[in-house]
This record gives sequence, C-alpha cells and structure tokens, in this order.
Amino acid sequence: MNHRRLWVLAIAACLALSACKRDAATATDPAIPENETADEFIARVDDELRAMYPELSAAQWLSSTYINDDSQLLAAKANERWLTALNGWIEQARRFEGQDMSPATARAIGLLKLSTAMPAPRDPQRLAELTRIATRMEGMYGAGAYCVGEGENQSCRQLGELEEVLRKSRDHDEQLDAWQGWHSIAQPMRKDYVRFVELVNEGARDMGFADAGEMWRSGYDMSPGEIAAETDRLWGQVKPLYEQLHCYARTRLEAKYPDRGSVDGLLPAHLMGNMWQQDWSNLWDILQPYGSAGTLDVSAALETQFREGLNKRLAAARGLPDAVGRVEIERRAEADIAESMTRRAEDFYTSLGMPELPESFWRKSQLIKPRDRDVVCHASAWPMDMADDVRIKMCIQPSEEDFTTVYHELGHIYYYMAYKDQPPLFQAGAHDGFHEAIGDTIVLAMTPQYMSTIGLVEEQQQSQAALINSQMRMALSKVAFLPFGLMIDRWRWGVFGGSIAPENYNSAWWNLKAQYQGVAPADARGEDFFDPGAKYHVPGNTPYTRYFLSHILQFQFYKALCDASGYDGPLYECSFYGNEAAGEKFWAMLGKGASQPWQQTLEELTGAGTMDAAAVLEYFAPLQDWLESQNEGQACGWPAPAPVAAKTP
Repeated sequence: MNHRRLWVLAIAACLALSACKRDAATATDPAIPENETADEFIARVDDELRAMYPELSAAQWLSSTYINDDSQLLAAKANERWLTALNGWIEQARRFEGQDMSPATARAIGLLKLSTAMPAPRDPQRLAELTRIATRMEGMYGAGAYCVGEGENQSCRQLGELEEVLRKSRDHDEQLDAWQGWHSIAQPMRKDYVRFVELVNEGARDMGFADAGEMWRSGYDMSPGEIAAETDRLWGQVKPLYEQLHCYARTRLEAKYPDRGSVDGLLPAHLMGNMWQQDWSNLWDILQPYGSAGTLDVSAALETQFREGLNKRLAAARGLPDAVGRVEIERRAEADIAESMTRRAEDFYTSLGMPELPESFWRKSQLIKPRDRDVVCHASAWPMDMADDVRIKMCIQPSEEDFTTVYHELGHIYYYMAYKDQPPLFQAGAHDGFHEAIGDTIVLAMTPQYMSTIGLVEEQQQSQAALINSQMRMALSKVAFLPFGLMIDRWRWGVFGGSIAPENYNSAWWNLKAQYQGVAPADARGEDFFDPGAKYHVPGNTPYTRYFLSHILQFQFYKALCDASGYDGPLYECSFYGNEAAGEKFWAMLGKGASQPWQQTLEELTGAGTMDAAAVLEYFAPLQDWLESQNEGQACGWPAPAPVAAKTP
C-alpha cells in the first residue's frame, strides 16, 4: 500500500529539516548571547529553526518534484547546512547538562538531539559526502525505470506502470517480469548505501549513541531496549490473526496458479498485487470471500468515474481532437479525478469540524504525475513553512489504494495544521507512529455504509457474508501490512548495529521477509541484487517502525472516537463521519504535537497510556473466526528461514 509511506523529509521525530545561512555556532561563538540560560537557548533555536525551515523544505520539494542534477545539488547543499546547524545546536546544548531548567526546555533539548533520522559526522567533508549520497539515492529511486530493448526500440516503465501490472494482471510471467524489473533499479544503490551506513553511524556515535539504529529507537519516551521489546509484544498479539490470513491467501493463490501459487509454503512476492507485499487489496478478485454479497470494488467505481469524466470532456471538445489534443484532454480528466478524490477526503475531516484546506494546498500540491519530468511519486505530506503552506505530493490513480492513501496523507496535513502554533521543536507527532495513525484512523471509519453513501459501492446487504467481505477488504490492507511494518527496521537495526554485514544485505532481507511475512521470491536473489533499495524508505532513509506502531494505534484511536461519538454497537460497523464531538476530541489531541510524552497524549484520548492491540483483535474477531473455519485441515504457517551468518568481529 503506497500509503504506508514516508512522512515528509524522512526525519525521525517528525521534526522538519531546515537549512542554515551560516556555519553552525559553537559554544564560544560571539553570536551566542553571554550567560544564555537553557530556556533562552531553546527559544533562540526555535526562532532560528522557524526562519531556516522554508529554505530546506523548498529545496527538498524541488528535488522530489523536478529530479535533475541542479535540484539535487540544491537539496544536498541545503541538507548540508541544516545538519551543520543541528550539530552546532547539539554541541551548544551540552552546556546545560545537569542544570535546572523547565520541563518543556528539557524535553525540547531531548527532541533536538533526535531531530533527524540522518545523524551527520562532525567532520565537514564527511557531512557533505553524506548529504550527496542521500540525495543521490533518493534521485535514483525517483528516476528509476525498467528498460528493455536498445536504441529506438527501447521501452521503459517506471514504478507506477509496473505497479499497474501487479494491480491488474493475473498473468504469472507478466507479474514476475514487472516485479523483477522494478527491483533491478536498486542495484546501483548498493555501494552508496554501504557508505551511507558508515557515515550515519559515525554521526550517531558523535551524539553519544552506539549506532544509528539505537538513536532511532531512542525517540519513544522509553529506552531503546524497551521499544524493541514493546514491538515484539504487540506483534505477538496480532501474529495469530496474520497467520490465518496468510494461510487463506496461500490456499487461494495455489488454486489460481497451480504449482506456482506458493514457494515452499511461502507467498510468492510477485503475486501479491503489490510491489512489496505490504497490501493485498489488489487481490480482491482472488481473495473475495463471497461474490454474491454485494460489490466492494472501489477501484472499479473510481475507474468508472474517471471514464465518465473523460467522455464528458471529449464530448465537450470542438470536433474530433487530434492525438495531441486527446492526450491533453486525458490529462485534464486525470487531474479532475485526482482532485475529486482529494476533496472527498477533505470532506471527511471537515465533517468533524476541522478547517478546510487552505487555497494554496490546491494550487501547490502535486496530485498527478507530470509528463515532462521525473518526480518521486511516493505519496508524502509536506509542511512547507511551519504555518499555512501545506501540500501533498502524489501521482494519484483512480484506485482504492490511492483513494485511501489520500485520506492517510490528509491525516498528516491536519496534524500539521493542528499543531502549527506549538514551538517548532514541538511541531511533531507525540511519537512518529502517531503521525502515521491519524489518517488511517479515518480510513477505518470508511465503512461499507460510508462508501455506499458517497456512491463508491453498492448498498450492502445485512448478512454474515457481507460482514466477512467487509472485514476481508480491511484486513487485506491493515492485517497484511503488520509484519512488513516490522521487518524493514529489523533489517536496518541489524545493518546499523553490524550484525548484518554488507555481504549479507540481500540474504538477510529475504530471511526477514520469510520470518515475518511468510513471503519469498520466485527465484533466488543473490548478493548481486539490493532488493531493500527497491522500497522508498530505505534509500529515502525513513524509519519504518512508526508504520507498525501506527497500525496498532489507529485501532485504539478509532475505538476512542467511536466511544466519543456515542456509538454503541460492533466496533467494525462504526463510522464517526459527521460527528463533531469525535472531531473535537481528535483535534485536541492533534494540537498537543510533541509537547508532552506520548503516553500522556494517548491516555487523554483513549483512557490508557500504553499501546495495545486489543482493539485490532476486537475489530477483526468475526473474520478471525471465519478464517479459522476456512483453514481447518490446512497446514498453516511456514518454515522458518535458515539464519544469516552474523558479521565476525
């Protein structure tokens, strides 16, 4: 699912990157006020950060929406100045260790130290090298294309076209070719990534951490070891549900593709309808439990809306358009459906009493893929100035996956809008999983009844079959994602910590995919490949544990908002669309940002200060019972992979 995607600019505490107009000051720099207190220091950093911020966000926006050597140079230099400034602030903050200060200042200093996922070395040359590598890898991903043939006979497809094959084709070999083609674009990144790891680890050690992975795990108001154990505990709660869904999907795939529907009991990576097997919604035609209980094919409905819009534009054209004219009309129709999908998502938020999106959002966002340049199509939300300039960047297609992605991205946007009056260092999620959970909480409220009221599905029958269909539709997105949300950072924690050596990058990746997801490639993938780089968040350096945590939190948020709305019924039938009481409680939580420990923020919304998957299990209880009955007699589960040899000290 594309919406398990980056929060803008890949920063660990969801604090935005910023650029500095001068080299960072040191503690002895005359520009630093004499006898500056800790509170005064943080106030100064907030002011400098707010002033610096628009420069880097603009450079990063250009680098993602106009990929070329010039924009990448600007982004790398802006990143370099920001990281230099950050290193300077962190060094200055050491003056206040052990001193009395307000709780807010103490929290701000802690967040400052964790304000980038890319800790930079203090050495200026290596810092500059790091920013060049980071920008280059992201550019490789955005411009990546699978090409066949040579010269005039060469044809190339980028990610969107290759994803379309996995989404719609049911030809085994076509899907395998598209999957392998996209993964080939990552091979040139491998050498850069090895060096990248060395540099960020040096930066993390300069800040007092063992490695970058330990630094990432330190951003949760608990120790690095505690958050690792917490994710294991939460996975243990939901793993039995995932195993039942995996078993059911494997049975259906084996029936659809005799002798090729599984790989030694694991799901074939290229047959899951998604490039990374993180969302199985595109396999609805294969996995739908009951075909006679009413359609839930949202993609087909959106495609119909697009075709109707296109036909209206063609009919309105004067005469029969030539080829150039038809292409332009099709582009306008694509823009129409993309804006329509986005405005429909906005309507859900405003129905809760939240404000409308600013006019600049519609003018400045990238909603469809431009024809004239390479862009990063990976969906993301952008706070451009820590105030009112908010945008999303997508290449929207009329599909259910992209439709729910828009709702997800607007969750980020409304978080930005809610906490914009907080000091800059507190303009972040309570923890990074909160940021990812906001929009998905809204997605949970997109019940079949809601989808029916907005004309995207038929009015649903009140039957057990209709219930199971509805639950399956949601599980193919939410439950299928859970192990994927864990394994990416399990791989990177090993890479940063040294237990996964460069010569084992790919084998360790596939071992973890087998261990957690029960997924395998159709053919062996040796170390000449770099398959981790085919997922944006690896070259984009976005921590991923946030997405797993968000899939737990969103159900807790959803249950709390259903309660706030006065709903009294099965959790899975609740939609709080139009309920301002729920919206008021949600908005109040969003406005807190990172100003207090996440446990306090969670308790204020839900009544509990710990993350818990009980609401996930409550929501999917009917489906889990049904899956267990369907899988009766099946040998569920999959063989454990052989361990990858650890690096020898």
